[in-house]
Amino acid sequence: MTRIGYQIPNFTYPETPEAAIFDSVVAQAKAAEAAGFDRVFVMDHFYQLPGIGAPEEPMFECYSVLSALAQHTEKVGLAALVTGNTYRHPTLLAKVVTALDHVSSGRATLGIGAGWFQLEHDSLGYEFGTFTDRFEKLEEALKIVIPMLRGETVSFAGKHYQVSDAVNSPLPISRIPVMIGGSGEKKTLRMVAQYADESNLATGPISEIPRKLDVLEEHCDRLGRDRSEIVVTKLQMVCVAPTMEEAESDLREVAAAKGWSEEVIEMAKMILIFGDSDTVGEKLQACMDTGIDGMTINLAANGHKLERIGLLGEIALAATT
Repeated sequence: MTRIGYQIPNFTYPETPEAAIFDSVVAQAKAAEAAGFDRVFVMDHFYQLPGIGAPEEPMFECYSVLSALAQHTEKVGLAALVTGNTYRHPTLLAKVVTALDHVSSGRATLGIGAGWFQLEHDSLGYEFGTFTDRFEKLEEALKIVIPMLRGETVSFAGKHYQVSDAVNSPLPISRIPVMIGGSGEKKTLRMVAQYADESNLATGPISEIPRKLDVLEEHCDRLGRDRSEIVVTKLQMVCVAPTMEEAESDLREVAAAKGWSEEVIEMAKMILIFGDSDTVGEKLQACMDTGIDGMTINLAANGHKLERIGLLGEIALAATT
């Protein structure tokens, strides 16, 4: 389970040609492992997300990257934060995650969510559907994928998916944890209570976390689930450096590579937990004080600077112990 996870959401690095991007990703994963992070995550997207960059910026297919990272790391868990359910049929997803578990010697986690990025769907030909459609699909997928990962032969006739005697062989090496991403109170957190080992709350105000935890507990009580069985983590976007001046310099370097205006730079400072070690440490501690069990943190602006990953690891470990 995640206590502190490290997410790699950005593949546009200053003075880095496309052919060298993956080398930087490997170095970041290894630095995160050395810094004490217990999981490494990548996003399951094909276009870069608004707020991080433009759609045409480099973006890797996540499970290919995770399987490759398994060959360069030894201990960290590996997962998508989170798999977009709309991009793969549930039976394919079960096979993909099982393969990741084998190539990583038992370090896979299934992170999954309903999917939300409409531009990506429309552009690349994936059916987007309505909000209701996507959550119906997610629940049907969970009813197929989870039993397949647990060794059951699955037959299922739903509104969106139909499978007959679906078998997953070989079985995963480990009992693959299931993490559902998102913070919707009626649908997402109810599915967490019903199906998941872990909940990752999306980005959003720290002040909302206590209410999300209360809602999750209510769902658990109604379903007869022990809330303590579920690990709840929060995604945090950070730009940290030893000094405020260095944090500012880091942000402006990546802004130049992405072509951000001064307005976008200032907006990024408002979105990110931004600053020196003390400033970031206080805010991460405040997040943990809400009652969550852990955090997944990214360095979207300066994760390519490996010393920043080490610094973040020290701060995050201090906040979670």
